[in-house]
Amino acid sequence: MSARNDVAPDTLGVELTEDGIVVEYTDGRETFYHGVPTKVDGTLRTQPGKLVQVLVTDPTETEGVLMYVNDRNTHDEILEETGVGRVMLDPGEAESLFPGVDVRMDGYAIEIEADPEVARGRVFVFEEDQLGESSYEFVDE
Repeated sequence: MSARNDVAPDTLGVELTEDGIVVEYTDGRETFYHGVPTKVDGTLRTQPGKLVQVLVTDPTETEGVLMYVNDRNTHDEILEETGVGRVMLDPGEAESLFPGVDVRMDGYAIEIEADPEVARGRVFVFEEDQLGESSYEFVDE
């Protein structure tokens, strides 16, 4: 397997609907994250082996940045063409993705902490594998 690198994200179009979240990549394609996100406050711990994406919207909720965390499947060139960013972390490492959004590796699980007020937008996390997907939204409770 070839090495994967950190990739800086571009601003993407975002549409929040009652059925889910649409993200428009910079190459014009779209992806749809199904369902109403589960509200979380504090730390979200994802399951090991899941694909994890973090979306932070701007205050208007029409644009945002999308980061993959430890995605080893997508080639750098594809991420660069679509505007999606990626961060690669080893167990025990942590990084601030955006102001108010931090990720860390606890073993093979990814932990995300977010403060939407500091992030100045809404913060969503998508966790998926071949069996299904889950979505979460950080809220201040």
